[in-house]
Amino acid sequence: MAIRIFITGGTFDKEYNELDGRLFFKDTHLPEILKLARCKVPVEIRTLMMVDSLEMTDADRQIITEQCNKCMEDRIVITHGTDTMEDTAKILGNNVQGKTVVLTGAMIPYKFGSSDGLFNLGSALAYADVLPHGIYIAMNGRCYNWDNVKKNKKTGEFEELR
Repeated sequence: MAIRIFITGGTFDKEYNELDGRLFFKDTHLPEILKLARCKVPVEIRTLMMVDSLEMTDADRQIITEQCNKCMEDRIVITHGTDTMEDTAKILGNNVQGKTVVLTGAMIPYKFGSSDGLFNLGSALAYADVLPHGIYIAMNGRCYNWDNVKKNKKTGEFEELR
């Protein structure tokens, strides 16, 4: 069965406006990234929203939860902004069962050319394929249980709580 990829936005999919210097959303880069990576894993991609995670609402997280629960796939990757990724993971951890859900993101936009997002996406797909049912965050080659991770705002890295 394919791995479902839900796109929610975040730095992963941001673009740079050279005229005013702002980051913005246009279209997801996921199909381009998967093609560039020569990914042979069967995937089904669906864009749920394109938002910065700092602007993500409870209603947005409800949509993500509902989509995880109702999709037929039991292996799911969610691209998400890193600033509130653990908040969404907590809601999923309390409301989604019988599925392997891996959230991932990027600190550098894909369009900047040196994004960590490519590595993070590849890792997330591999983790989603092999881990038992549960909710996880995959960043920088590491995978964390949803209830044992926090983004260190000083270093910009995810760490285990205990």
